[in-house]
Amino acid sequence: MKLQILALFLTFSVATAVFAQDKTLADQAAYTKTITERAAKIVNTLGISDSKKAEKVTNIIRDQYSNLNDIYTARDLGAKDIKEKNKENKVLRDSALAKQNRAVEASLAKLHKKYISKLNAQLNNEQIEGVKNGMTYGVLPLTYKAYQEEILTLTDEQKKQILVWLTEARERAMDAESSDKKHAWFGKYKGRINNYLSAAGYDLKKEGIEWEKRRKAKADGN
Repeated sequence: MKLQILALFLTFSVATAVFAQDKTLADQAAYTKTITERAAKIVNTLGISDSKKAEKVTNIIRDQYSNLNDIYTARDLGAKDIKEKNKENKVLRDSALAKQNRAVEASLAKLHKKYISKLNAQLNNEQIEGVKNGMTYGVLPLTYKAYQEEILTLTDEQKKQILVWLTEARERAMDAESSDKKHAWFGKYKGRINNYLSAAGYDLKKEGIEWEKRRKAKADGN
């Protein structure tokens, strides 16, 4: 009887392990499919006529998504372990988490540099801009356009500074782990831009009201 129970237990354990492995493989396949489709959607906007080159660029973008995911997955597992080991010591926990975050930032910067290098080998500057905007939902051109429409008296120098900061935001957003985190980077830099414009004497609330009036008048005219 004991042997039968043991055999049944072993059979159940093996079946459970196989099921878990199959589920992991299925999840990985689904994730790979998702990021491949996401990458292909970006590539479709770049005007690449060579199908082999388009596939190569798609794979480069797909691999970037995958590599970013690997970094963040490892970070989350590491953070969980740090919190568990130092749950009784907040100082050690916070210090270890800060050290881990610095390591993650270094890994992201290294990966970003390699990624841009790979894109440079395949695409022109305009196409690379397309990839960057595709990975960040086109927030940069939309926001840059909005600032110029909202504040009609921006100087060339101010426009240049706004673009510099939005470009910095986009570079960071490209490596962010989720859409919310991507938008958060732009939000952070928009705060910097707004402070810069306020210091230059612009009343942003008033500018916003006047912009809304112009938009409404234009809509009514159509």
